[in-house]
Amino acid sequence: MRKPFKPQPGLREPWLELEHCRELEAISAVLDAHPKINELVLQELRSSSLSNTSLGDVDVGCGGMSAEQVLRAAIVKQMNQFSYRELAFHLADSRSYRTFCRLGIMEPTPSKSTLAANIKALTSETLEKLNRELVNVAEKAAIEKGKKVRVDCTVVESNIHPPADSELLYDCVRVVTRLMCRARELLGTVVVYGNRTRRAKRRRLGVLNAKDKHQRRRVYRDLLKVTEETYGCGRRVAQQLEQPGLIEPEKRARAERIASDLKHFLVLTRKVIDQTRRRVIDEERVPAQDKVVSIFEEHTDIIRKDRRETLYGHKVCLTGGSSSMILDCVILDGNPADSTLAETMIERQIEIYERAPRQVAYDGAFSSKANLEAIKGKGVEDVAFAKAHGFTVTDMVKSSWVYQRLRRFRCGIEGVISFLKRVFGLNRCSWRSLPSFKSYVWTSIITCNLLVMARHLIQ
Repeated sequence: MRKPFKPQPGLREPWLELEHCRELEAISAVLDAHPKINELVLQELRSSSLSNTSLGDVDVGCGGMSAEQVLRAAIVKQMNQFSYRELAFHLADSRSYRTFCRLGIMEPTPSKSTLAANIKALTSETLEKLNRELVNVAEKAAIEKGKKVRVDCTVVESNIHPPADSELLYDCVRVVTRLMCRARELLGTVVVYGNRTRRAKRRRLGVLNAKDKHQRRRVYRDLLKVTEETYGCGRRVAQQLEQPGLIEPEKRARAERIASDLKHFLVLTRKVIDQTRRRVIDEERVPAQDKVVSIFEEHTDIIRKDRRETLYGHKVCLTGGSSSMILDCVILDGNPADSTLAETMIERQIEIYERAPRQVAYDGAFSSKANLEAIKGKGVEDVAFAKAHGFTVTDMVKSSWVYQRLRRFRCGIEGVISFLKRVFGLNRCSWRSLPSFKSYVWTSIITCNLLVMARHLIQ
């Protein structure tokens, strides 16, 4: 049974007299003083698939990690933007990180695979509850009262390359071909297919080096032909993998996994072929919601920012407080207008604090008369939009002096967002799949909030 704490922790070294060590000590004190935080992590790990494995059992030695160690290792990883290999090294090498993560002097360090399995087991729902618990802790410690908040949106990019049609077609060819190679290891000479990877690679480079659109279109036609051939071979191989009698019983489980992966990528390949034909051959405009921008991170949205740049990831709406803590976060589907989010973020603040904030500052994109009336109807006294559309300053706040103060206050969230992106990796998510994307965002926010709280406590 997984336990929240190590039953008999080994000896730990004292904290060093360094600024970063004082911050780690303050974070550790916050976590120690509020065991409910570790309890939330414990419940999540017990309900995960790790609870009955050697990676999740705390009593199996170096393979086991307590809930406390998992959370603290995740904080160290996100605070320094370590890979799991680097995290395993620093936990073995650093006295301070071993002390922070509750690893005794003689206790073996978890491997990178153990760290990855345990940290990735934390879901976004649990991490959101954990952040709300931290917000409550900050309110009781008079660090953040939640009476004056600011709201803004940003984009967290997925870990993908620029989604050119030629790149997507080449990705489809090489991935489907790789899966057919694995199927051939199981089925032998029954699998017959043509390896078109090298040809697809040459055509991809031909598209990049084409002198005009007519030459580019000719190259695209051949690249589409190659992809269609690979798609047809992939469908036949997927059918062969599901035929009874062709595969030995002990290899059936692996064959099912390959068939499942093959079907998944074949669906995406079909979409990429169709969208490329529509865009390049038929010169048709394809709506953003119908486009596939990556076959590896298919959840990725296309986000257009003020006609300046196009980003590929997910739009995130953040609510910040006067302490620079992030009080709330919503990870959005698609690219909804900011004006549709203003009321929702206040409703979530009422849910967190059981009262409305006294003052709220928004960017100009959130501005609308309907939003102003709705937010004031929820009990907010002063609502400051950076740009007013159809109403005056006195409609929003008590006076021009209050309005100017709130406008300057709103600018502070830009610095907090920059801090999140530069220090905690919120500019680009390196974890795969949409659930992991959401967990990554919340892990960055929780780590940032803990560091902000620590700096307030040691002042």
